[in-house]
This record gives sequence, C-alpha cells and structure tokens, in this order.
Amino acid sequence: MEDRKLTVRAVERALDILLCFTADSDLGLTEIASKIGLHKSTVHRLLTTLEDRGFVVRNAETEKYRLGFRIWELSTHLSQSDEPAVLLQPAMEGLRDRLGETVSLYLRDGSMRIRIQAVQSNQAIRRVAPVGARMPLAVGASSKVLAAFMPPQELEALLSGDEWPSSVDPEVYKAQLQDIREKGYATSYEEREPGAAAVAAPIVNRKGQVTAALSVSGPVSRLAPETLHDFAPILIEAAKEMGLMLP
Repeated sequence: MEDRKLTVRAVERALDILLCFTADSDLGLTEIASKIGLHKSTVHRLLTTLEDRGFVVRNAETEKYRLGFRIWELSTHLSQSDEPAVLLQPAMEGLRDRLGETVSLYLRDGSMRIRIQAVQSNQAIRRVAPVGARMPLAVGASSKVLAAFMPPQELEALLSGDEWPSSVDPEVYKAQLQDIREKGYATSYEEREPGAAAVAAPIVNRKGQVTAALSVSGPVSRLAPETLHDFAPILIEAAKEMGLMLP
C-alpha cells in the first residue's frame, strides 16, 4: 500500500510539472520547483524521466525545458469528430470573416474557464487568443456567460469560495448574471486585460444544456461599447446555429 501511495504521488507530481507549461512555454528547473512547491532535486529526477520519455525537452544552452513531441503525438488523438472544438471551427471561421475579430470558444472547468478553440482575426492589430488558456470566472464576458447558467448550488459555492476575489462584490456579480440571462449575452470592456473588449453568448446544445461560451474579442480601439452591442444579435444567432451542431 505504501509503495502504491509513493507511485501515485510521483505521477501527480509529474503531471503537476507538465501543467506548469499551460502558462509558459520555456521554464527552468528553479521556476518549475517554485511553481509546484517541491525541492529542486525531486523536480530534477522527475524531469529526467519525462525527458527520457519525450514529454519534455531541455535546451542545453539555456538549461530550460519545454514540452516534447510526445505531447503532440498524444494530442493528435484528442480531436474527435464530435468534439466542439472540431465541429464548430468552420462556423467560427465564418463568424470571424463576418465580424473581422477574433472568435473564441470556452468551456467551464470548475471555477475556471478554458479556451478550447480560437480563430484569430486577420487584421494587423488584433487580439491573439491562445488555445488552452485558463481564466477565472470572476471577470470577462465569457466567464459571466458560463457562470450565468451554472447550477445555483455551484454558483453559490463559487461566490463564497476562498478563491473568489475580494475586489468583485458577489451581489453585484449576481445582478450582472441575471441581466445576462435576460439579454442572452455579456460584454466586457478592459475588464480582464487592458486594451481588450469582448462580447459573449451561450451555446445551447440540442438537449437544452449550456455547453460552451462563444465570444468575439478585439482591441478597444475598434470594439467600442456600442459596437459590442451591435455585434450581440449576430453572435447570439451564430451561437444558436452552433448549438444545433452539438449532440
């Protein structure tokens, strides 16, 4: 039993190391050890194993690590024909071409949202949306859309949890969610990051379940508040059509 616990712990730590690369592409031993709270000698042993198996590679000049090709081999089997990221990409590209801004697709993962697909704007000045980025539900148009349709018990747990930022009043936030449910969309203006604006709408599948948030985002120089509201009906209609594609 003790050997099994040690094995599981090693697996958990190795996975924690890999998850460090969701935010950074190149990391040194000290950075990784600091991120996961382990001694450098322990992290080095785990990195050596991951490197041997091809999950990370080490740059001999910089002594930094990055994800290896084995990760990409695994990812080729991730996108199946019924995955939203694959099914909805052509429709997202059409929406991008119509509105001229970056289109993103988000799923909720507990108290976070994760971007599972993005179609970048073709304009010279644009908002780049990296796939795989994880963001809290406290701010942002897509966050509020996903939170607005959470089960009530889960929403209350989110608002009363230790991770909820003190700068966001839960009562004000709940009032915003009610407004989103009534209007069918949400907007954000330099709410999560300076210089960026977005409008988002829920994607409802054929079972009537909100499964994702669809957003259009770009620089505030092009997306004034009135522009976001003008985009909203187009976005809502696109989200409805995408929902019909999902089981």
